[in-house]
Amino acid sequence: MPIRTRQQTLRAPISCYGIGVHSGKNATLTLKPAPENHGIRFFRTDLPGTQGIPALFSRVVDTSLATVIGENGVIVSTIEHLMAAFAGMGIDNARVELDNYEMPIMDGSAIVFADKIRETGIIAQSAPCSHFIVTHPIEIADGDKFVGAYPDNSFRITCTIEFPNPIIGRQTISIDLGGDHFFSEIAPARTFGFLHEVEMMKQLGLGRGGSLETAVVVSGEEVINEGGLRFPDEFVRHKLLDCIGDFSLIGMPIRGHIKTVKSGHLFNHHFITEFFKNRSCWETVTPT
Repeated sequence: MPIRTRQQTLRAPISCYGIGVHSGKNATLTLKPAPENHGIRFFRTDLPGTQGIPALFSRVVDTSLATVIGENGVIVSTIEHLMAAFAGMGIDNARVELDNYEMPIMDGSAIVFADKIRETGIIAQSAPCSHFIVTHPIEIADGDKFVGAYPDNSFRITCTIEFPNPIIGRQTISIDLGGDHFFSEIAPARTFGFLHEVEMMKQLGLGRGGSLETAVVVSGEEVINEGGLRFPDEFVRHKLLDCIGDFSLIGMPIRGHIKTVKSGHLFNHHFITEFFKNRSCWETVTPT
């Protein structure tokens, strides 16, 4: 897969409306084209006068239930699915406007965002698109959790999950994110949860927007959503989607092979921190 040489943005604005999965609050989301070298920035339209928050790992303030970024007391929560859509569809620059603190969850996947980006169109910009190139292996581990990055000619993610439930068990998927693989194979995969956990979270005032319309719900040994799963291994595909969103907070496209085992938002964030400490293991390349 050739390195993308130019930055890209949206051809026109995109809007959608939905509920926040944790807050239960409705929000209107608008994605707008942005100039070269702008990056992805989130703006709270319900808080006039506040500055935009760059979608970078250095702005992550919480990873307990979702990826939350913040600056100067202003936060935006649950950004990982939209960030995965931006990364998977090749959007470098965008202005994200939101009228609440939590992103709408839509159907629990990234397909609504990806579909709207495809429908609206993408335009190439004049500025070159820099990349992080992994030159030497970087690994971190904590018990059975693991994340590593290795040299590769493409951007590939291999993700492994394991749950003590016969429907899920141990699943692994490896995807080269070139071409149309993200849109067709990863973007439709929905977030998931277990019925007893969903009920407990709601008793604690969390997961107020969770429903069969916003997530895959497992009860005992069955998926209770009408229509079942979109993929036989939809669970691990969604975890890979989350990884794409988390690793996009590095701030540039990556050329390398990332492997994760039983990782999540917090451990992915720990890895990115180590990634930047190990400058001998990567380099940045700017096409001319």
